[in-house]
Amino acid sequence: MTTRKKLLGELMGRLTKVGMSGPEPNAAVLTELKALRDRVPRLTGVLVASNDGLLVAHDLPAHIEPNGMAAMAASQLALSHRLADTAHGGGFDEVVVHGSSGHVVIYSAGWTSLTVLAGPEVNIGRLHLESRPVARAIAEHLTPMTQDPRKDQTTKTR
Repeated sequence: MTTRKKLLGELMGRLTKVGMSGPEPNAAVLTELKALRDRVPRLTGVLVASNDGLLVAHDLPAHIEPNGMAAMAASQLALSHRLADTAHGGGFDEVVVHGSSGHVVIYSAGWTSLTVLAGPEVNIGRLHLESRPVARAIAEHLTPMTQDPRKDQTTKTR
């Protein structure tokens, strides 16, 4: 089992509508999602999903099925990565879908993505200012430590 799959298995569970067995999602990720919803008015939901569409954590309204939303976010993320790479040969950071009833913004977050749902009257600038650092923080929380912590400490003190 790869480290990525093992970590994903550890993160799934708590906030899905269908009961799932397995460990709780990363508490730090859930804290980031709740704090984002508290800081930005008119957010209707937030979701973290793996790049292959598996639900990691969410805080979505009852009428949105989280596993289906995770799969759609992954599809949009893959398409956006491909589009950015083809058009400019570079990476992908975020995509904004502006609909008549609101916005869906997907931010790249390491091997996952942060999907933010907001009403039509949301301040998009504020949404970006608050969400971009959360996406980076989630990527850090979900990145498994692959190095010896003592090496990191030695590097930081020099």
